[in-house]
Amino acid sequence: MSTIRKPVAPALRWTLLIGGFASVGLAVLGIFLPILPTVPLLLLALACFARSSEHFYTWLIDHAHLGPIIRPYVNGRGIPRTIKIKVIALVWVSITASAFLLLEQFWLRVLLLMIAAGITLYLLRLPTDCRDMQN
Repeated sequence: MSTIRKPVAPALRWTLLIGGFASVGLAVLGIFLPILPTVPLLLLALACFARSSEHFYTWLIDHAHLGPIIRPYVNGRGIPRTIKIKVIALVWVSITASAFLLLEQFWLRVLLLMIAAGITLYLLRLPTDCRDMQN
């Protein structure tokens, strides 16, 4: 792939590889914990792998479960509308429940609700892949 450039310094390569795998690990946790942003972490991992390892870049793009999450975004198509709706709903349900059932401090509730609003705005600003509308 012509977009993949390996850095010259081996220390930088290893740092990027470690950062890429750490991002993948956090992204997988983000699938289950809505406070962690799965797609941005996978894109960060992809950027790290693009500079450090063509093998792991290709592995992530072609991964059976993680690849479909980022492939449309990388190809410039955006995120399917159904995914946007599900993610936004899950974020608001989980963060609202956490804020009002688990926390007593007002400032922490406000902080969590602001995080949910930020995630929502970010998702709404992403391009929408309308090809899932035919299903």
